[in-house]
Amino acid sequence: MGISRLPPAAFTLKQFLQRQRVLAIYRNMLKTIRQVPGEADRKYLTDWAREEFKRNKKATDQDAIRMMITQANNHLEELQKSLALAKS
Repeated sequence: MGISRLPPAAFTLKQFLQRQRVLAIYRNMLKTIRQVPGEADRKYLTDWAREEFKRNKKATDQDAIRMMITQANNHLEELQKSLALAKS
């Protein structure tokens, strides 16, 4: 059996795809926050989002990560709905 050429910290395909999902949610969150009227509110939400993602950066439990993805999607949907209501 040969020695693997992958570094010891290489992601599995599942982990890689999950990471891509998390990054997409983060980008969408920041993009949505840019639409928030009011500089103070935008700053608060941006700081909150960054801290939440940074705090959970080292998570490795797949079930916990799936739960956090679901929560992040729910927060994003709530923010988008609130912005849509504010515009109408």
